Amino acid sequence: MAKEAAPDAAGHDPRACSGALIRAFGFLGKRWNGVLLATLLEGPAGFADLKRAIAGISDSMLSDRLSELSGAGLVRRSVEEGPPVSVLYDLTEAGHAILPAMRALSTWAEEHLPNDACPPLR
Repeated sequence: MAKEAAPDAAGHDPRACSGALIRAFGFLGKRWNGVLLATLLEGPAGFADLKRAIAGISDSMLSDRLSELSGAGLVRRSVEEGPPVSVLYDLTEAGHAILPAMRALSTWAEEHLPNDACPPLR
């Protein structure tokens, strides 16, 4: 029988998942958030560019996710005066800081997940 770990001085179970990790996966695990961040790692893009780059995302979902990422401080929305007026989305410093983690996850997935682990989007 496995021995249970004793709580630390603060009363936390040492095996309990980090609250920060739970928040990170909760946020990045939302459909499209991670994909949008990875797409913007290539540089600034307009709404139509992002829509073309991410097959299967609807206009309303793209708009919602960009607003959410912007609200979290990971994406910056900038309006360039026209004519025509254009809106560009770019990663903030906090958004760029996720690059090493995204690369590590990508490498891990290539090495450990079968290609059919995620069914194609329809």
